[in-house]
Amino acid sequence: MAQAKIAYQGERGANSHIACKDVYPDYEPIACRTFEDVISSVESGEAQLAMIPVENTIAGRVGDIHHLLPATSLHMIGEHLMRIRFQLMALPGVPLADIERAYSHVMALGQCRNFLREHGIQARTAADTAGAARQVAERADKSAAAIAPGLAAEEYGLEILARDIEDAAHNTTRFVIMAPEPLDLSPEDGPSMTAFLFQVRNIPSSLYKALGGFATNGVNMTKLESYQIEGSFSASQFYAEIEGHPDERPVQLALEELGFFSNSLKILGVYPRHPAREATKGV
Repeated sequence: MAQAKIAYQGERGANSHIACKDVYPDYEPIACRTFEDVISSVESGEAQLAMIPVENTIAGRVGDIHHLLPATSLHMIGEHLMRIRFQLMALPGVPLADIERAYSHVMALGQCRNFLREHGIQARTAADTAGAARQVAERADKSAAAIAPGLAAEEYGLEILARDIEDAAHNTTRFVIMAPEPLDLSPEDGPSMTAFLFQVRNIPSSLYKALGGFATNGVNMTKLESYQIEGSFSASQFYAEIEGHPDERPVQLALEELGFFSNSLKILGVYPRHPAREATKGV
């Protein structure tokens, strides 16, 4: 029987690659160039699952992803919260004192400013973290290093010169797992999340009225984001996430009220709530 596959965006050694290995160690990770390619690979059956980053505690939301959600036929079946750690890596045998330049994604460089400044290393932008590691290995420049996840050092034969050099200890990325079919989840299975898209009717106070049911029924909304539709300034689509299952009575009532004031409502997924959410409540 062929090994199941999980697709991710980026090069081998990227944080998304690590997330795939952490959550689905028995699956074969498949690297894709774009997020569109990730989704297409699952829709076509080439891969069975997709691991997609949707937001980061430092950088905020991954904007490209949210614009792809309305068109996809995939369903969210899980979430994964991963602490992001950055390592400085270079060619084997090169001492830290010889490093003059460090290449990485702009967000990674920004998260390691203190380390770079303390060691007098110039920051150089690359397309992504794992790609920077690959380029350092290919160029064989002994004065250059990459800032990337530790897995990238293994993938490209580099040596880690300094570990966990990020400035912020709370840097965390949230991933969602997507599949062709929805997860068969019931309220009895434990705390869950529901993600959905909706478009409010173009009438005064429609958004206020549409969301009122969540407040009156005690349903916690953890995310709400808006998007303009087809270049219009009067039609808005919203992406939302709530705590709870659609079969729970409070969520049922809230979604009914939302539907009354909306032109459309699409459930993107119902999936188990990650334990890390509970750990950060009230922080």
